[in-house]
Amino acid sequence: MSQLSTRHLLGIKDINEEDIRLIFETADNFKEVINRPIKKVPSLRDITIANIFFENSTRTKLSFELAEKRLSADIVNFSSSNSSVKKGETLIDTVNNILSMKVDMVVMRHSSPGAPHFLSKNIKANIVNAGDGTHEHPTQALLDSFSIREKLGDVAGKKVAIIGDILHSRVALSNIFCLQKLGAEVMVCGPITLIPKHIASLGVKVEYDVRKALAWCDVANVLRIQLERQQIKYFPSLREYSLYYGINKKMLDNLDKEIVIMHPGPINRGVELNSDVADSKQSIILNQVENGVAVRMAVLYLLAGGK
Repeated sequence: MSQLSTRHLLGIKDINEEDIRLIFETADNFKEVINRPIKKVPSLRDITIANIFFENSTRTKLSFELAEKRLSADIVNFSSSNSSVKKGETLIDTVNNILSMKVDMVVMRHSSPGAPHFLSKNIKANIVNAGDGTHEHPTQALLDSFSIREKLGDVAGKKVAIIGDILHSRVALSNIFCLQKLGAEVMVCGPITLIPKHIASLGVKVEYDVRKALAWCDVANVLRIQLERQQIKYFPSLREYSLYYGINKKMLDNLDKEIVIMHPGPINRGVELNSDVADSKQSIILNQVENGVAVRMAVLYLLAGGK
């Protein structure tokens, strides 16, 4: 298999295991490229990509932009904060105006779940979902699984605990789909108020005690508390959350095995992770950032048809 089964990357739910493995194999090649003295290849020299972000982003936007530049693509950056969206322009009109400038691919982040799916039914360009509300964040899940594969050799058979604000996290859902398709066991852990009511129906284990989750897993993917998405209080205070669900070095040292620590960023140090954990040798957080560029290069290259 040398091409993806889909024209878009809207969510992990919409792709199959073969697609994921092809992305990983392609990312292996691009990781070698970005570690060369000359980090650029002309693979997408004739492709124009629009980065359309309706929500704030640092890591994802920089990672996509760097991936596009490494592939020699032409880039158009769009931010809704200083655009005609503020004047009442619709999503379709905004994107069609950008596409009329002969853009081949759209990388989009939007606060509304399903926005990239809606767009894919109305425009001809390839679409990459860079996060849609609390729904999915496919490239983050791909780079997380790629990082586990790089660190542990394979994802199949590994036990992965996703710990934190599961309810508001698009990273959690995409990770669940991706890890399961690659044969991993998945557990979610957090306060009962931050665990979706019927999440066990996705085939994941549910745990409310962080120490039990750490004892069970091979990999702990720790999520931040998404205060900007919370309309009501789900726990008394960040201090109390940290007391019950914050992970420190002493907790890791008390385990009878060494586990891998991951975090999609940004980290709230002293809340979900202490610095002695985030900066420890068990942490692969910076590897995730590096792998993000290679994985996004692979996604863009494959969606462009491997030109």
